[in-house]
Amino acid sequence: MEGLLLFVLLWLYAQKQRKPGQVAAVFLMGYGTFRFVAEYFREPDAYLGILSMGMSMGQWLCVPMIVGGAAMWMWARQRNVA
Repeated sequence: MEGLLLFVLLWLYAQKQRKPGQVAAVFLMGYGTFRFVAEYFREPDAYLGILSMGMSMGQWLCVPMIVGGAAMWMWARQRNVA
């Protein structure tokens, strides 16, 4: 279900002219956020369990995706395209 919602959000976001890389950055942030929430309700792997700060490995793997998407969006926003 999160894939369909992410598709609709990206489609609406991409309707307006954006700088190169901004739609991809929103995809990374959106996918990372939706996976983070999904991993909250999923039982963590038995051999890993809960790691630091009460988050599972799946949630920890989503954090760099969200941060990278935010950094990519800011970088694309500041870029001057001729």
